[in-house]
Amino acid sequence: MLLEKDIQTKTTSQKCLDHTLFPWSKQQDLSPMEVVSANGNYFTNIGGKTFLDFSSQLVNMNFGHNHPKMKDAVANQMNDFSFIFPGAATKIKAELGKHLSRIAPKNLNKVFYTLSGAEANENAIKMARIYSGKSKIITLYQSYHGATYGAISASGDPRRHPIENSSMPNIVRVENPYSYRCPWGTSSENECCEKALEHLERVIQYEGPENIAAMLLEGESGTSGCIKYPKNYWKGVIALSKKYKFLTISDEVMSGFGRTGEWFAVQYHGVTPDMITMAKGLTGGYLPLGGILVDDAVASHFQTNNLPLGLTNAAHPLCLAAAKQALEIYEEEDLINKAKQTGNYLHEKLLILQSKHKCLGDIRLTGLLGCLELVKNKTTKKPMAPFNAKPDQMNEMNMVKNILLENGIFTLVRWNFIFLAPPLTITKQEIDKALSAISEALSEVNKTCD
Repeated sequence: MLLEKDIQTKTTSQKCLDHTLFPWSKQQDLSPMEVVSANGNYFTNIGGKTFLDFSSQLVNMNFGHNHPKMKDAVANQMNDFSFIFPGAATKIKAELGKHLSRIAPKNLNKVFYTLSGAEANENAIKMARIYSGKSKIITLYQSYHGATYGAISASGDPRRHPIENSSMPNIVRVENPYSYRCPWGTSSENECCEKALEHLERVIQYEGPENIAAMLLEGESGTSGCIKYPKNYWKGVIALSKKYKFLTISDEVMSGFGRTGEWFAVQYHGVTPDMITMAKGLTGGYLPLGGILVDDAVASHFQTNNLPLGLTNAAHPLCLAAAKQALEIYEEEDLINKAKQTGNYLHEKLLILQSKHKCLGDIRLTGLLGCLELVKNKTTKKPMAPFNAKPDQMNEMNMVKNILLENGIFTLVRWNFIFLAPPLTITKQEIDKALSAISEALSEVNKTCD
């Protein structure tokens, strides 16, 4: 039995492990970083080492840490009231709804609030099924829509496998238009797009258009490898949805709020879906909030029909206040335009890296959402780590991650991908710093290439 003095000598990390289950991990293998402070585009650990946050944590701290206006916005709302039941009308709810309607694509004028992106996707699926009277939802194999039961069931990501035998029914998956590794062996982005849309249409016909409620896909691909949509893919999906009369749901949880250089990624593609799901950047990561922006036609259905959706903390006033302030920050600091411009700079620098490193197979970037795909051989495109790699298959990629951390760069490394999603406030100098560390890591990995 531990004595009191022994308990007091435990680190914060050890104390957390005593009483916390950490996500996506074998608990016995964990040694979590102890973070003590964060400011701007950086955070600091217990040892005093500062890291440039090159993934905006989980692609949600879109304008960095500790923004001075965010605390005041939440405190001011708390002075009025901190919580009221979600069926109440409040000033902050009215103001945020109006602001979201203004920045959203045309005809998306009403919002249903949730606390997370997973809840937003789950409730969007419910809404589509109720509205249409149909049950099937089409998604992409390489996709991720959240960790709740319905959202993970709708995902193609292998994190769904542990619950596969009891997952939500009536999910139909199709291949991604992954032009770098085109499933149909095409040699151009346009041809891969055509084949992907032909494949999607065949699946629609096989499954029966009369059974399909909606297609759910990310505005721009995220943790599956930022698989960049060919130019006309989203337009093709919208055309098929009109032809076969099903809804489209754009999951903008990761790609929304300036991340791609537009308010929402579908605007980058010049289309308007029937619903947009959102979270993460909605509050800049400061408080948990998600939601579904709904097209007028769908919203009008629930004028005379019951909307059987609800959550205790939906439209939580403190979260709404954080979101309203976040939207003002995006506009006041011109962050949407900055993301586009800085993304162009980042892409130019990455092309130079690609010419120098034989392990850098593909660059995929839209605004400030992207990743590098590492390969053993640029000709064969053999991945540096396989899809859904096991821990013993991640040696080279773990080396990459460790070199980045040693150089004070924090970002997501998964399978053979290095993710690039810095805050929209990132500077060119900070990008240069991060790419210098990435180049150092790639130089080491080059030694393992064919």
